[in-house]
Amino acid sequence: MKREATEDGSVSPPPVKRRQQSSTTNKAVSNFFKPASQKEPEKVTWRIVDGSLLVGRYHVEGQSSENKVKVGKRRIAAFDFDSTLISTKSKLRFARDANDWQWWNPVVPSTLRNLYDQGYTLAILSNQAAISLKNTKGDMKSLSNFKNKATIVFSRLDLPISIYAATEKDRFRKPRLGMWQVLLGDLGLGIEDVDLEGSIFVGDAAGRGESVRNGVKFGKDHSCCDRSATTSHVSTRVNADAVRDFAANAGIGFKTPEEFFLNEEPMPFTRAFDPVTFLSTPTPLDTTPLVFSKTNEVELVLSCGSPGSGKSSFYWKHLQPLGYERVNQDILKTRDRCLKVAEDFLREGKSVAVDNTNANIEARAYWVNLAKKYNVPVRCVYFTASHLVCEHNDKVRALNEGVLNPEKRTMLPMVAFTSYAQRRQEPRLDEGFQDITKVDFVFEGTDNGKAIWTKYWI
Repeated sequence: MKREATEDGSVSPPPVKRRQQSSTTNKAVSNFFKPASQKEPEKVTWRIVDGSLLVGRYHVEGQSSENKVKVGKRRIAAFDFDSTLISTKSKLRFARDANDWQWWNPVVPSTLRNLYDQGYTLAILSNQAAISLKNTKGDMKSLSNFKNKATIVFSRLDLPISIYAATEKDRFRKPRLGMWQVLLGDLGLGIEDVDLEGSIFVGDAAGRGESVRNGVKFGKDHSCCDRSATTSHVSTRVNADAVRDFAANAGIGFKTPEEFFLNEEPMPFTRAFDPVTFLSTPTPLDTTPLVFSKTNEVELVLSCGSPGSGKSSFYWKHLQPLGYERVNQDILKTRDRCLKVAEDFLREGKSVAVDNTNANIEARAYWVNLAKKYNVPVRCVYFTASHLVCEHNDKVRALNEGVLNPEKRTMLPMVAFTSYAQRRQEPRLDEGFQDITKVDFVFEGTDNGKAIWTKYWI
């Protein structure tokens, strides 16, 4: 064999042949060459529901996820995944790879085994926005890492268990009930077949504030999306945090990992927005029923309020019956187009309702000046709903087609609410308005619609 010279003129030695260690077992090789009819079934099977929910199921020969109890309603023990069953071995917030994990506490495997032996069906319900299900080379790495990690965790447990991972901010994402509904469907259960009082959801997103536990300082929970409304030590107050709730929507009990695995006492938590409490709390305007009437032959009515504050509903209920023509930027796309259409209506002697956010004085000035040009009065309807109410309304509307979403609105990005909040200036008469009508948000709908609205969606 001819030796090749290196850059420094020396002669390179012949390459050394090293034996590569394979991670493939003899059992796996044997199984590969077996006919399909003789191959051992995969222990973990995966599927995707509606393009965004990843579902994995671990099978144990001779054992069933339906467990050993066949009498009475089914008890379900469901868990969040990260920071509940496992944590990162590296102590980083996000795992480096499929092997960067450890049990959240050494008692986790034995506790789950005891639950199974007691007849519980075991499941994991986890928000996993970092996973992409798009079929591209770069995007598939996160999916591969997650599936590999889950497979390793399951093999260590060696129990029949399923995992549901919501990868998008859609109906499957907690606190929404999409994952729970798919789980029940996979088990062949209706809600009437579940022992709700005997079932439990365990998760770390519990709305707890900063605390010191066993001498260790802990930061506040990132959200309240796992929390049940029936947990003790409940306090409700409005704050700047968006909090969430899953167990309450499902109607099952809730515990944090500390409470469930370590028998620690429950800690107080805060809930920034509780839809049930909101509906039962009188608003400042409750004592004065809203009556809106047309006071001029031709006029321009300008809405001012956050997305989701009720502007469009107000138009269809109060303004459209009075003959106002609607101008809406969601439909017309640009303010210039809205101004052009509104001007055409005014020129024809028709009253106009501008169904836009009109957050600040600058935005409203375009419409005040247009009214002056045609010598018609301009009035303002100011929608007072807080950003949490508006965000809640947006999610309810987008995720519930039909009676709660007649215009088929899609979910808005968070920036739509934060942008309005940053620009918001309460309207004043000296801007040129003839009058200003304040409108608090009030839910109006059927009992079925109210049941949907009073669940947690954000």
